[in-house]
Amino acid sequence: MQIPTTESGATPAGQNQLHRVLKARHLTMIALGGAIGTGLFVASGAAIAQAGPGGALLVYLAIGLMVYFIMTSLGELATFMPVSGSFCTYASRYVDGGFGFALGWNFWISWATVVAVDVVAAQLVMAYWFPDTPGWIWSVAFLALTFGLNAFSARSFGEAEYWFAIIKVVAVLCFIGVGLAMLVGIIHSGTPVGLANWSVGDAPFVGNAATWVGVAMVVAYSFQGTELVAVAAGESENPRRNVPRAINHVFWRILLFYVLAILIIGLLVPYTDPQLLRNEVEDIAVSPFTLVFQHAGLLSAATVMNAVILTSVLSAGNSGMYAATRMLFNMAAEGQAPAIFRRVTGKGVPLYALMATALLACLCLFSLVYSPKAVYIWLLNFAGMTEFIVWLSIAVSHYRFRQGYMKHGYDTADLPYKAGLFPFGPLLAFVLCLVVTLGQNYQAFLEERIDWIGVISTYLAIPLFLALWIGHRLVRKSHWIRYEDMRFYGLDLDREAGAQASVSTVESARV
Repeated sequence: MQIPTTESGATPAGQNQLHRVLKARHLTMIALGGAIGTGLFVASGAAIAQAGPGGALLVYLAIGLMVYFIMTSLGELATFMPVSGSFCTYASRYVDGGFGFALGWNFWISWATVVAVDVVAAQLVMAYWFPDTPGWIWSVAFLALTFGLNAFSARSFGEAEYWFAIIKVVAVLCFIGVGLAMLVGIIHSGTPVGLANWSVGDAPFVGNAATWVGVAMVVAYSFQGTELVAVAAGESENPRRNVPRAINHVFWRILLFYVLAILIIGLLVPYTDPQLLRNEVEDIAVSPFTLVFQHAGLLSAATVMNAVILTSVLSAGNSGMYAATRMLFNMAAEGQAPAIFRRVTGKGVPLYALMATALLACLCLFSLVYSPKAVYIWLLNFAGMTEFIVWLSIAVSHYRFRQGYMKHGYDTADLPYKAGLFPFGPLLAFVLCLVVTLGQNYQAFLEERIDWIGVISTYLAIPLFLALWIGHRLVRKSHWIRYEDMRFYGLDLDREAGAQASVSTVESARV
């Protein structure tokens, strides 16, 4: 079955077509690289400090399960219709045109903001080595670097992400190896650590339900980026084979990395350690990875981890630039963004969409006016909320796709990739996303005087999404797609062609 990349069912003209140059190894590392970053290397310490070692481990497992169902839902959609910037296409065809429009712009703003977050983080990290150099210089330099890696070709992006991800994976594996050696007494004290740190204070479970919901946002940010494999599907050499493989293999590797890493940190570092509680981005000593290496007697750990975190920042910025650019390109192909963003270079790069993304990422230059740390935190909160909207939308799109697919009489056994545990999977993912999204700062509404600044900084992404959705419905008169009106391009064409052939055969027999 041929899968089109435009609403009309036609493949774009050659001058506006992406090139399928990403191999299976690129997709694997894009997913790994997108998910292993500062969320694991730094924010995991805050999760343990707030929820305790046992609480943090359970929250990571719960959010990991949610992300697993989101990824399998996305895998089914992406292999059935492998288009770059796929989320808004699926939402438009199986939920509501306005919903897809809002989701596409939400995703573009989200990942362009992630680029801004990462280049601001880069100046904070570089301050470790060059404290007297103006930070904005590093932001501009790293923004130019990510732009260049994406402007050359999709393959250059894939290769850069491949090697960035390898560095991060090696760092995590080294950490796990050192941590396990410390746990059994091979390194440092020579005495097995055991569960001593799980009985410190209120450990292993600290706080209450509100605490855990707040930690869930931190944890979810750690998993942000796993969905990038679907964005890259439009440029994969063989998406029907490579996308499911990348989703299945990568998710379990990521979950293994995270669960083992969090378990080791919780066993080796007490949750009351003041360095975990500080959670200062510009102070690399708060990284729980650094703390474990230092406890092992590796005095150069801070320098090494600073270099690894810088690599993580560059990797995330590189991925964010790619993801936002492809989404803007796809929206232009679907008629939901200006047509100029659909133009590509001879190497298949949507250059105008890339330039627009880089322009929005210049939000990082607010660090010239405000504190880099303040800019980083504000942009980070906004990006985190927009990511939850994306995940929630994926669950809704998959649920309605599968229901419509079955109502049209198609056999799910014919799907290139079939998500298991339907409808439980997408429904559970939807509920968890909704709880974490709405529960982030509900305490602000319980105060005698509502903290409107806190409310706006937390929930700004939600009214923005709703405004785009409602605005599209009012202007374009879009509506909720009924199951019977859904079109499964390729399958519907095949069915119609078969019906036409049957009519022709009957008429020939009559003659």
